[in-house]
Amino acid sequence: MQVILLEKIVNLGNLGDLVNVKPGFARNYLVPQGLATVATEANIKIFEERRAELEKASADKLQAAQARAKELTGKSVEITGLASDEGKLFGSVGVIEIAEAFAAQGMDIAKAEVQLPDGPLKMIGNYEVNVIVHSEVSFKVAVTVVAE
Repeated sequence: MQVILLEKIVNLGNLGDLVNVKPGFARNYLVPQGLATVATEANIKIFEERRAELEKASADKLQAAQARAKELTGKSVEITGLASDEGKLFGSVGVIEIAEAFAAQGMDIAKAEVQLPDGPLKMIGNYEVNVIVHSEVSFKVAVTVVAE
């Protein structure tokens, strides 16, 4: 199924690209989320009329993400948890706990933006965590896990 992308999507394409995707992906994710529209003659004509408007909106989102990244880069947070004598946590620290800790300090980071590629943190210590606020903008924050 051919769709026109209305935003840049990682590993798929940029704004305005005509891409072939599986029908279920288009029908269940891309179109309902407003990320793409079905590539019909009428939709292509409408998109070309709105292209400048969509490109400006995309550039504004990118600038806002870059400003947010500049503000939050290098920030740190401390999370406490019960731990054994060896430093292993009883439980773990995941994206929800990290997002809530930053929110408690007045910094707005959504749990969907926090990336933990190795899974939740299960030991006490210092960690660098990736935060992806836009498909082109990411930064690192410091998370310190300490025992209660």
